[in-house]
Amino acid sequence: MRITAAITGVGAYVPEYVLTNEELEKMVDTTDEWIVTRTGIKERRLLKGENQGTSVMGIKAVQQLLDKTGTRPEEVELVICATTTPDLVFPATANIISAAVGMSQAFSYDMQAACSGFLFALATGAQFIQAGTYKKVVVIGADKMSSITDYTDRSNCIIFGDGAGAVLLEPTTDGHGLLDQVLRTDGKGEQYLYQKAGGSRRPPSIESVTNREHFMYQEGATVFKFAVTNMADVAAQVMERNHLTNADVSWLVPHQANKRIIDATANRMGVGPEKVMLNIHRYGNTTNGTIPLCLADYESQLRRGDNLILAAFGGGFTWGSIYIKWAYDPKPDPTAAS
Repeated sequence: MRITAAITGVGAYVPEYVLTNEELEKMVDTTDEWIVTRTGIKERRLLKGENQGTSVMGIKAVQQLLDKTGTRPEEVELVICATTTPDLVFPATANIISAAVGMSQAFSYDMQAACSGFLFALATGAQFIQAGTYKKVVVIGADKMSSITDYTDRSNCIIFGDGAGAVLLEPTTDGHGLLDQVLRTDGKGEQYLYQKAGGSRRPPSIESVTNREHFMYQEGATVFKFAVTNMADVAAQVMERNHLTNADVSWLVPHQANKRIIDATANRMGVGPEKVMLNIHRYGNTTNGTIPLCLADYESQLRRGDNLILAAFGGGFTWGSIYIKWAYDPKPDPTAAS
């Protein structure tokens, strides 16, 4: 029988500090109406404090995941952390998270594919399950986008926030889990969405800091055009390959980059707004955190057998879509207060 990788639990964390559109109005030349109309974002969360890296959020998301699923940390065999904002160049943020929560038997590493990273990591983790190599894999999507956001740039600072989510993958032979994927990259998109300095090509210097080259840069109109087309194309392709109609799709789980991109993808799939997971108004674009945060927010509405289409687009360019048949009904949260 075919072994597939099923998501058997979800954990998530967002920081307490809320950056509202009204607060942004005092920082840059923008308005709440302008931001909501163009992006759908009302507020976003920021991780504040000294020495607070992406791992802080990843640790909390994984701890919640392990508690909810009753998984002992030492049972986890592999940890993949999708992040664009690692704590350090090395060691990997996944290593830091693993050590903090006691996943001492796991090997761990980071994956970088910008906003598509969580999908790439999910597909990679699933391969280890499907090959029979491992039985418990944790995949994390986490980013502290505030660390590379220029809060004097009104075109970018309105979009991004901080957050983390994590899922547990386990093997199944009952037809649920990750059933198909289409993942793509095109390096020609580098110049339109990237961080200009900080890597080996252009190491940090007084000049690079003075020129504000350690912040994220994007050519918004070009990125929007590519995202609308490619994210919708792969989502539709996954549906066609698996003979799914819009009636068969229970949920579209889109990367929360911009509500107009999300709407375009849903329209291409023929999926109504009642089937689209949406929390961009609360968190903004948390890059690798968006899709697992959606799964966490909507977990109580998911039912065993639901067909989910995950879709994302990111810098590089990277994009992709994954078809998942959900593996479990809602279950009581043992971490919730009685």
